[in-house]
Amino acid sequence: MVRKRFDKDTILAIALVSPSILAVMVFIYGFIAWSVRVSVSDWIGLLPNYEFIGLQNYIGLLRDPRFHIDIRNTIIFTTLFVGGCLFLGLGLAILLDQGLRGENFFRSLFLFPMAISFIVTGVVWRWLMNPAMGSRMSGLNLLFDSLGLDFLINKWHTTPNWGIAAIAIPAIWQMSGYTMALYLGGLRAIPESLREAARVDGASEFYIYRRIVLPLLWPVTLSAMIILGHISLKVFDLIIAVAGKQVALDVPSVYMWTTTFDGQFYGRGAAIGIMLLLSVAVLVIPYLYQTLREESTT
Repeated sequence: MVRKRFDKDTILAIALVSPSILAVMVFIYGFIAWSVRVSVSDWIGLLPNYEFIGLQNYIGLLRDPRFHIDIRNTIIFTTLFVGGCLFLGLGLAILLDQGLRGENFFRSLFLFPMAISFIVTGVVWRWLMNPAMGSRMSGLNLLFDSLGLDFLINKWHTTPNWGIAAIAIPAIWQMSGYTMALYLGGLRAIPESLREAARVDGASEFYIYRRIVLPLLWPVTLSAMIILGHISLKVFDLIIAVAGKQVALDVPSVYMWTTTFDGQFYGRGAAIGIMLLLSVAVLVIPYLYQTLREESTT
């Protein structure tokens, strides 16, 4: 029995995956544990100081007005980003699913932005959303001015209260193609016989999508929400590329960077990182639990 359990193939498989498991344990879980240790320490400055101070860094964050701005901005950005990607991605997928001529071209066109980094996207959209007026006007404001759509001209990301909403626009532009691909795969997996049966019963196309297609696409929608949600919680490079380090447009990842590397408050920076990790875990763990439960029952 023991000989069968540890045959040559099993030993070879263990030998092949062991380096990966070791690397994950050290560079992911090991560093998470080290970050937790730093987050409950009084480490300020370049020299390490692991003096235990309990949850003071976390309590200080919850009382910090700047962290309150971060949470507000994250909620606004996540809501607009996830909602915009789902709406636009579903619309594009339904359009391509109608047998549109040149589908391969349009599918590649919509997916292309995803191949670009957030830094490049941010630099391009920073020019497009140039808030300058008058002779220095450029980008979208200049286009709106030329078309006589003056009511659309605005200060974009420099608006104090809703500037973070402007930054959601390039994020939606970049990731809606990815969402389209997810939805298109889901649409193609739905048997055409279901739609045909509904049409024979006299159902309209709107009714078919509302009562049949969209409910069957719910697993795709849930997966997209989880993926886009954790991207929005960790967004950093797009914010820096478009708006820099403005406090009004601050998010937790930017605050973590400035606190840790500019201010050298390593304990508080680690606390921000752990809170980010917990927020992502709140999204991912229920999804993984549900997925594993469904797989075990099938």
